[in-house]
Amino acid sequence: MRRLMVSFLAIALFAGSSTALLAQDRYVVQGTVTGTDGLARGGTAILVEGTNAGGLARSDGTYRFELRASGQVTVNATLIGHSSASEVVTLGDEEVITVNFTLGIDPLGLDELVVTGVSNPASKLESSVSITTIDPGLLEVSAPRTTAEIFRTIPGIRSEASGGDGNTNITVRGVPISAGGSKYLQLQEDGLPIFLFGDIAFATADIFLRADANLDHIEAIRGGSASTLASNSPAGIINFVSKTGALAGGSIGTTVGLDYNSTRFDFNYGGPVGESMNFHLGGFVRNGEGPRQAGFTAARGGQIKANLTRNFDTGLVRIYLKYLDDRTPAYMPGPIQVTGTNENPDWESVAGFDAQGDGLQSVFLQSNFGLDGSGGRRVSDVSDGMRALSKTIGAEVSFDFGDGWNVQSRARIASNSGRFLAPFSAAVGTPADILAAVDGAIDPDLTGATLSISHTGDPFSGNLLQVITLFDTELEDFDNTITDTRISKTQDNVTFTGGLFKGVQRIKMSWLWNQYLTEVRGDNAALVDITDASGTKISETGQIGFGVPFWGNCCQVQYNSSFDVTAPYAELSIAASPTVNFDASVRVDIVDVRGVGAGGVQGEVDINNDGDISPIEESVSSIDQSQRNPVDYDFDYASYSAGLNVMLNDNQAVFGRFSHGASAKADRAIFPTGTYVDPIQFGPKDEIDQAEIGLKQQFSNGGLFLTGFYASTTEEGGFEATTQAVIENDYQAFGAELEASFVFDAVDFRGAVTWTDAEITSGDNDGNTPRRQPSLMYNLIPTVGFGDEGQHRFGVSLIGQTKTYAQDSNELVMPAYNIVNAFLSVGITEGLHVSVGANNLFDTIGITESEEGSITENQVNFVRARSITGRSLTASLGYSF
Repeated sequence: MRRLMVSFLAIALFAGSSTALLAQDRYVVQGTVTGTDGLARGGTAILVEGTNAGGLARSDGTYRFELRASGQVTVNATLIGHSSASEVVTLGDEEVITVNFTLGIDPLGLDELVVTGVSNPASKLESSVSITTIDPGLLEVSAPRTTAEIFRTIPGIRSEASGGDGNTNITVRGVPISAGGSKYLQLQEDGLPIFLFGDIAFATADIFLRADANLDHIEAIRGGSASTLASNSPAGIINFVSKTGALAGGSIGTTVGLDYNSTRFDFNYGGPVGESMNFHLGGFVRNGEGPRQAGFTAARGGQIKANLTRNFDTGLVRIYLKYLDDRTPAYMPGPIQVTGTNENPDWESVAGFDAQGDGLQSVFLQSNFGLDGSGGRRVSDVSDGMRALSKTIGAEVSFDFGDGWNVQSRARIASNSGRFLAPFSAAVGTPADILAAVDGAIDPDLTGATLSISHTGDPFSGNLLQVITLFDTELEDFDNTITDTRISKTQDNVTFTGGLFKGVQRIKMSWLWNQYLTEVRGDNAALVDITDASGTKISETGQIGFGVPFWGNCCQVQYNSSFDVTAPYAELSIAASPTVNFDASVRVDIVDVRGVGAGGVQGEVDINNDGDISPIEESVSSIDQSQRNPVDYDFDYASYSAGLNVMLNDNQAVFGRFSHGASAKADRAIFPTGTYVDPIQFGPKDEIDQAEIGLKQQFSNGGLFLTGFYASTTEEGGFEATTQAVIENDYQAFGAELEASFVFDAVDFRGAVTWTDAEITSGDNDGNTPRRQPSLMYNLIPTVGFGDEGQHRFGVSLIGQTKTYAQDSNELVMPAYNIVNAFLSVGITEGLHVSVGANNLFDTIGITESEEGSITENQVNFVRARSITGRSLTASLGYSF
């Protein structure tokens, strides 16, 4: 990777020195950018078409840059949230050219080109898809601490942003949470998927995706042509689009936690290199404990990204690199107290364990000792948490060959590996209840057993204990190679696009879980040992099993397979008239799966190599390498989509679309046991039919996007590790989604509301509401600019939902909640600002999931559930240049 970076910078320097010789006549372009309200529009990008010349408007709206060209040029002005403007300028004898711009308001970006989930870019107003654009300025106001919290600001998206910076459950418009991750939605970076599958157990795509100063904007498409223009993404696509250095500039910034231990440094810089190239470089580093108490440094690492673009008269070639090595804590469901009734429960923190601020991590549980996938002894570091290691190199090529022909190709090779290591509360209760449960899971008789604190030997005197399953999963090889090439031909008003997607995804991982006994406490919970009535210690330093005896030793597994996906696709787009656009597309995914898998076996193993077999060494779980099962199956499926968009006038359009798509299973098709060859244990894919009808309306000071939707999901079953259950239901959902944004002088208001009526349509829970599915979700984000030049900004974001059910049985209710975030930025001088951000300002409990589906009513219950993280405050100092 270091050699690649050196070569990358050498190319940039060579290109700059060689192309500078080709300079033409020199001019100075200057001017002012204002809005229709007459106020300055600082930050507007001014770029001369077909060149690298340009600059950013200062806070007072003025700009100035040099241009080397001749003849006639087009000068473009663009600013997110505004309509773009262009001026054609004839270069002559005058060395100073003045071009002033007045930008109209377009806060929803209805005039912006859509590039995600479509084959041919078109404006949002002219496209028959629902898409949202989010810029970094909007993200600041919502004060996200993780990538998952960014997703909460997207209409129709439910992101359970309670598990940390990864392993997030994400759903779209009533499409269900079938097991975990983002099964029906694809996460992309610069137009290509992070992973081919969004719900790989303990290796979800968002673990390997970071938002930093490299981010230009996010595009999020719900439904629409996502079924046919990407694999395994029928419900939508979220695409992180990187800066490319088209304009010179950058930033540096430091963010610290005010009420928790965290320090982060971000930087980025980019700009032209000579007359025909531009580059961008940026990244971040961080260190700290994280917003929940862990007892050790749980977040550390960073990312660096770079790209280099060579511009031609008719296209471009871009190469890019990414190196990510980051560790963040994973927050799993923990103890929470529930009283009242199932329909009207009262959720609150357990004494000594804060549901919003504490984690299950502890200074006393920093190492996990046991066997590796080959049976050798190993020690893993619990502070690794969710570790993502990714080394990526990619390229993008786009050319217009004239006569209506256009080609676009993207390719990327990624070397991915890491670890998922997180404590999970497998059971919580009184000491008597937990001892009885452990007694049923291991052989020794625990009648009359006593409990002691492991690190002191003192008797345990607490009221609650919990069994901790340590999810220790080695993500050994998750490499992928992905290409997507499409060729388009436009003739008159008809455009035909043919494309071929090719992806190979490796999935090699080992589940190496162990179980421990701890007190229930948020401030460094102690490990607890068990001694039987005869004086024999049953546990060792709190460890009650090498494996997971409490779950029947289910989960020592190794899986090593390669998923080869070939997907040809085609789209026909017809501009039937200046106001009517029709498109139809089809895709066929051909999937070939080959590899090997092995399950667990029990036996005596002298783990600590002391010559004796202790009680927990009598039945040690290990991966049975003598019974390696072949993985050998293949399948294919077709997807299709058709949409119609009608412009009623220049500012109003209606659209409709129907799509049929599917999402293939990866490891969840065969885990944890069952047949590895055709026919496999579960069906290889789950299918969705979707329909949409919508209205887009642009106003002089804003716009709105109203969509009605329908989704019907047919699932073929999949395994969920935390509940040890197979999820196999069919679902149906109706709903409506409203996204609106308006500007009133210095006040910018953006909001979205999604109403969903979802229902399970098969099995024992037929007629019930799918678990964790609210009927109403919303986010409201007002911001106000103030100061002489609007250099200061204050904003609040309100994010919330109505009640949900913990499980498909529809017994235990998880109450409605609302999160208030706040942001204040003060401009000190040109480019220099200081800001303060508050996430969950009022320290709200918001339950996102519960392992228990019911409680015993009108008494105290201790369940295992996960709340959103409580209040956290940060301060930042940044400089943009």
